[in-house]
Amino acid sequence: MSNAERGAAAGGAADGGAAGQGDAAGHGGVSGGGVSRDGGATNAVEQTLRHLRTLDAPVAETEDTSSQGPLTLEDLYKQHRMRLVRLAILLVDEPATAEDVVQEAFTGLHRNWAKLRDAAAAVGYLRAAVVNGSRSVLRRRKTAREYVPPHAVNARSAESLAMLSTEHQAVVKALSQLPPRQREVLVLRYYGGLSESEISEATGISKGTVKSTASRALEALQRTMPDSKR
Repeated sequence: MSNAERGAAAGGAADGGAAGQGDAAGHGGVSGGGVSRDGGATNAVEQTLRHLRTLDAPVAETEDTSSQGPLTLEDLYKQHRMRLVRLAILLVDEPATAEDVVQEAFTGLHRNWAKLRDAAAAVGYLRAAVVNGSRSVLRRRKTAREYVPPHAVNARSAESLAMLSTEHQAVVKALSQLPPRQREVLVLRYYGGLSESEISEATGISKGTVKSTASRALEALQRTMPDSKR
């Protein structure tokens, strides 16, 4: 089993209530307080990523599927693929690479399907696999001296960019300049709608590190996004 799969399996096994708790957690700033000085950056990131989350929301989220029997791998693919691809794009910038990361995540899920206890664990597995797969991509880029990051226009599809205001595009660009772990925490928090505990499971870092990483990331954005200081 690859590093991504081992990390994903650990994240999936502990990911019980991501769907219900995550959205509620994502409506405020980073929990635990202590980041009020970065309120402008917090609001900008939250508004942008929640807007993208709304654009990418699968139809299944508004439907009652409780009486339709257990979810299949095909159901999970239809309901979560687009949002997982968007999550990967926010982490690695390139749509084609993001597609590959998500495809690998679903391939790993297929291999480990019998080991997962329920659909919530499967979603947790996928989320952690995407984070770990994105990390692997970024590590390979770092060691490739000739790698040149894509221009911001190529970081998202033309359709997505057309739906974003200039301010939202500036936030996405600023996020792409953060160190990988800081970007992961903010994207999982405000786009994924995860709590600190869920981010900890998906990334393999402690809750305390999640909180401090989010604070540092917001401080960095506060310095690089002039409009957020108003």
